[in-house]
Amino acid sequence: MKKSTVIKLFLGSFAAVACGLILGFVAVWAAKANGVFVMDATNVTGIDSTPFAWTMIGLAVLGGLAMMGGAVGQFIAWIGALFNTIQLANKAWFIVLLLTGLFSFGFVAMIAYLVAGPDATVNAMRPPLAAGMPAPSA
Repeated sequence: MKKSTVIKLFLGSFAAVACGLILGFVAVWAAKANGVFVMDATNVTGIDSTPFAWTMIGLAVLGGLAMMGGAVGQFIAWIGALFNTIQLANKAWFIVLLLTGLFSFGFVAMIAYLVAGPDATVNAMRPPLAAGMPAPSA
């Protein structure tokens, strides 16, 4: 997977997680502000079954689905970055991405990869030069 594809997938899925989180918070806040939750002191004991309540529940579920879809996209971007970096002769980026992802710090490593990481597909597309042949001009 090209690094540009990994970048697009990572940023798009990050936007999906952020939008889902915002949508969920807004739906719960609007439901609480409009008395949807039946309260007993500080405990929620029920939900007032109104069309507005069901709309807010639907929006909260939609936000949760967006966050889950974004999380899957983040995982696929991480796998794409791993496949990209394993093709390199120097395996440092691959090891860093793999270990940080396995130890739940993959987001930080992915940001570093997106900013400064190499792209193995750039070199893979160029045919090797024969000995004594001049390099093609760009």
